[in-house]
Amino acid sequence: MSKVDVLLGLQWGDEGKGKIVDVLAPRYDVVARFQGGPNAGHTLEFDGIKHVLHQIPSGIFRHTTKNIIGNGVVLDPIVFQKEIEKLQAFKHLDVKANLFISKKATLILPTHRLLDQAYEKAKGDNKIGSTLKGIGPTYQDKIGRQGLRVGDILSQNFSEKFKKLTEAHFKILKDHDIAYEWQELETQFLTAIEFLKGFNLIESEYVLNKELSLGSSILAEGAQGALLDIDFGSYPFVTSSNTVTAGACTGLGIAPRHIGEVYGIFKAYSTRVGSGPFPTELLDEEGERMRQEGREFGSTTGRPRRCGWIDLPALKYSIMINGVTQLLMMKADVLSIFPVIKACVRYQLKDGTMTDVLPYELVNEKIIPVYKEFEGWTTSLNVDGSSVENLPEQLNVYIKFLEDELQVPITMVSTGPDRTQTVFRSLKTA
Repeated sequence: MSKVDVLLGLQWGDEGKGKIVDVLAPRYDVVARFQGGPNAGHTLEFDGIKHVLHQIPSGIFRHTTKNIIGNGVVLDPIVFQKEIEKLQAFKHLDVKANLFISKKATLILPTHRLLDQAYEKAKGDNKIGSTLKGIGPTYQDKIGRQGLRVGDILSQNFSEKFKKLTEAHFKILKDHDIAYEWQELETQFLTAIEFLKGFNLIESEYVLNKELSLGSSILAEGAQGALLDIDFGSYPFVTSSNTVTAGACTGLGIAPRHIGEVYGIFKAYSTRVGSGPFPTELLDEEGERMRQEGREFGSTTGRPRRCGWIDLPALKYSIMINGVTQLLMMKADVLSIFPVIKACVRYQLKDGTMTDVLPYELVNEKIIPVYKEFEGWTTSLNVDGSSVENLPEQLNVYIKFLEDELQVPITMVSTGPDRTQTVFRSLKTA
């Protein structure tokens, strides 16, 4: 029986997972999303065109790859329809033939988005920094055992179930000052539901396990990042799902013994969108230069990302809880503008203690990052970075240092946004 390789982000999201899934997809028979929803923004660039996927697996552009939206995903039918319509502009893509959706995936209703706005507004200065896509309220209903799932749209009493849940939401919304036109939202949603019915709605856990028994290679695609995990992230500034390797098991119906390689994606520096702790954040001109050079603006929200140097204590933590076997480094090209590169190797806490362990009170603990400095490579990596031999010596020194510190091999380095701007060092796949 074959294995399921897992690909996930090790920081606060936005690591570049979409590009890597697109690059790796030809090596896999199946790509499956296992959690999250339209709060994800997986960016792919090739043939001079930039694509942003929110709910659809990033293997959709490879015609030989099956793409599965797993049971752990929360699906917004309206966003789904818009995504599909954009993809249908590319005549060579047969999206319906290669896309399969779990009947057990939970539906995002328009009222979930309204509740998201209401809850975030009520938090005031303590807001989480939600994408306002309805993710949190949808997972709340799922855990509260009152959510609607994709399979429900095939039942004769779906309208009754939909009305019952939205009326429960209206009772909550009447206590919040949120303006909306329900008839328009409802019509848009029900139209999208009819559109969704035209796709392959499946018992995904059976399909995936059958693929395993047939020897098919499967890549599980995560969304957001490990430091946003509901259990292990910087709580409460986290997402509403398990973004770690274990989430691939529950989000796809795959037994732990079937997990193979775990690819951990990280940027050569750090970014974060929204509120929450960020020990290495740069609030100066260096941070702004990093943001502009890296085009660090949210692909889902458009919000400017907070930028800072790489945080090794946080990376070590993510590697540990995910069982990472290979590291993939993104956006090395962005650091080409800096004559000096810094890496946070440990934290100094308010009592003077030095540690490389993430404190429980990461949110409230005053943390001073302790840095090690490196000579920058100050040369473009986009000209000829197709092989390890063409990487600048200073970059190789930086990579070797990271490998020694993190104790996991860096098997791939991204030197630009296009799928061709990728250096394979010793990558192992299915």
